[in-house]
Amino acid sequence: MQFTTIFFDLDDTLYPSSAGLWKAIKSRMNQYMHERMGLPEAEIPALREKYFATYGTTLRGLKANHKIDEEDFLAFVHDLPLKDFLTPNPILRSVIASLPARKLIFTNADSSHAKRVLAALHLEDCFESIIDVRNVAPHCKPMPEAFKTAMTIAGETDPARCVMIDDIPRNTRGAREAGMFSILYGQTEPSPDANAALVDWNLLPELLK
Repeated sequence: MQFTTIFFDLDDTLYPSSAGLWKAIKSRMNQYMHERMGLPEAEIPALREKYFATYGTTLRGLKANHKIDEEDFLAFVHDLPLKDFLTPNPILRSVIASLPARKLIFTNADSSHAKRVLAALHLEDCFESIIDVRNVAPHCKPMPEAFKTAMTIAGETDPARCVMIDDIPRNTRGAREAGMFSILYGQTEPSPDANAALVDWNLLPELLK
């Protein structure tokens, strides 16, 4: 394998989108913006989409325009019973364990949420470390600076030796533009936003060859 470091996204990548967890997190974001910030419910979805498109995440948009408490926001939106959403996938665990490269989580969420998700999926011992939204601040995926910082944290100097697996096309596109080999998870057809697409984790080792 030519790759030495593989970055895995967290939400809707290490578990299927059908689990509903990310949908529940977005609902908690809406609830936070209405209950804690007093924003009209009808305006929140469009505002979140605007911030996501402009700043990369809802959180960065809120911090830039409303000066919210980042820790309070993260704690609130991730306060969910993960066992109601997530089921361990032994196949995924086996595939990840078989990869000779270093494995790291690279997420736009925070490390506390990532640790809880990994524990719920029985994957907590499969990754060397977690690179979260705080580690790459003030940037986030898909910004070039975020990928550069992630590489620095991972001790990598050559992006061509890195892989990014993510479920969001603009993130895989950003990784590819940064020089990484990017894999769009959850899509069967080839995408112009990634070097490859993947649905079946069993196919990952061969794909990386």
